[in-house]
Amino acid sequence: MKISVQTSDFDVSNELAIMRSCNPAIGAVVNFVGLVRDRNDGQTVSAMELEHYPGMTEKSLQTIAEQAQQRWNLLDVLIIHRVGVLQPKDQIVMVAAAGAHRGEAFAACEFMMDYLKTEAPFWKKETTPEGERWVDARESDSVAKHKWNASSSELQK
Repeated sequence: MKISVQTSDFDVSNELAIMRSCNPAIGAVVNFVGLVRDRNDGQTVSAMELEHYPGMTEKSLQTIAEQAQQRWNLLDVLIIHRVGVLQPKDQIVMVAAAGAHRGEAFAACEFMMDYLKTEAPFWKKETTPEGERWVDARESDSVAKHKWNASSSELQK
């Protein structure tokens, strides 16, 4: 398991190669990479600053990764989240789940992103032509997280 909160960029190919090399039983690796967009809520975004609560943020990410491992038969998980000032097209976050088969890896990756968006203590401030503004949580992120509270039979529908 790798959990990292960092200012520096990450190399997706390198991170996946490290993950794959650790366990020959891995048959599937699913990953998500989030990027800074140049527009949000109809306005141009020239920069995004991400702040976090050191120590608490890493613990929160660790808990999310552990929850995924408890729900699915995973062989490895990875969460990398950047902080600091980022520009459009910069990578913000990478989440990956490795398992023997793709189904569990897909579900775990989506679960970790849904929980990260709602549970991890990060604060985002965007720079727009009108000035700086804090980004509020989206209702759609809460809805996405809530679906994981449904029973397994409901999720299969």
